Amino acid sequence: MIACGLDFGTSNSAIGVVRDRAAALAPLEADNTLIPSAVFFDYETRGRVLFGNEAISAYVGQTEGRLMRALKSILGSPLINEETVLGGRKVPLREVVEIFVRHLKQKAEAFAGHEITSVVHGRPVRFVDDDDRADARAQAVLEAIARRAGFRDVVFVYEPIAAAHQYEQTVQKEELVLIADIGGGTSDFSVVRVGPQHRGRADRSKDVLANAGVRVGGTDFDAALNLAAVMPHLGLGTELIEKNLPMPNALYHELATWPTINFAYTYRNERALTELVSLACEPEKVERLLKVVRQRLGHRLAFAVEDAKIALSAEKRATVPLAFLEANLAITATRADFDRAIEARMDRLHKTAGDCIAAAGLKSAAIDTIFLTGGSSRVPSVRAAIGRAAPSARLAGGSDLLSVALGLTQMAGNQ
Repeated sequence: MIACGLDFGTSNSAIGVVRDRAAALAPLEADNTLIPSAVFFDYETRGRVLFGNEAISAYVGQTEGRLMRALKSILGSPLINEETVLGGRKVPLREVVEIFVRHLKQKAEAFAGHEITSVVHGRPVRFVDDDDRADARAQAVLEAIARRAGFRDVVFVYEPIAAAHQYEQTVQKEELVLIADIGGGTSDFSVVRVGPQHRGRADRSKDVLANAGVRVGGTDFDAALNLAAVMPHLGLGTELIEKNLPMPNALYHELATWPTINFAYTYRNERALTELVSLACEPEKVERLLKVVRQRLGHRLAFAVEDAKIALSAEKRATVPLAFLEANLAITATRADFDRAIEARMDRLHKTAGDCIAAAGLKSAAIDTIFLTGGSSRVPSVRAAIGRAAPSARLAGGSDLLSVALGLTQMAGNQ
């Protein structure tokens, strides 16, 4: 029996198998073992489905169709029961998730040369904050999707535990480590005892001292930066003539949030915005918003913001190019702006990391290492917030985007 390790992520995904007793990630796009979690339904070719970067390229190239991204984020929300219109027919969003998971499975099978029926499937510590029933329902939905995609045996593992498994392969002595997996949709923490003498144990349950999670991740940072730096140039915060009322803000939030972007594209919104242009004190800004909705440019806007967010991890300022909205339009976003926009979320990360250490029955000084993984762990304020939970600990990192997938695959080899 061949098992695989599947890291289905909000922003990116990977899948691996054990070959020659070593974990190996399957190539998903040419030689790349990491693929953006994106699906594009191409209306111009009667429903051809594209995945990953190919999906994004088709959308950016203005191929007629529908782009879906951040699919994992809907698992713990009522959106999982919603439908989207694809090529004139209504399709449940859970079916879109299934299409993507099946694609990953097929890629792994092509790499392994065999059918794969068992999966060690990553999951966040919390799909849903403070609601155990909703959290259990989210896992049940994901398990049903995996089974419909063709997996018969499905085992779930917390993603930070998988990252701990991978990190342990690199350590030379026993450590108490706080794993911080800061992903696209959630941030997950585990306190784990690792070391060479622990690796061979079949039962590692006693080495996992605590787990904690919070529904805060990179897509939230995207939305915060979008609303703070970009949406004001599309009319957010401006006023309406005579009534001295602010522009309604619900549509801005919908367009700034990856899973809900497609829901903004309605004739009702177009009609409302057409009227608001005539009522706005700064109509040229609202006209930009109308163009986003009318031409379905919300994902292009979100990609531009995401690129700026990534750049701000290394630079003090970044440009958000918006020439697709208006010639020569570009917005400058600063690290300081970004930090202010996500400050409340940093407080939640700091608290959750501290709560995890406390749940392990430890003082912060007992933590030897904080192992940071996940694409959003690169954000300086994220690193600082988590670092404050255990100030004396060493900060370590590895393969930010692949450590969970490698750990899950290694664990699949032990099944």
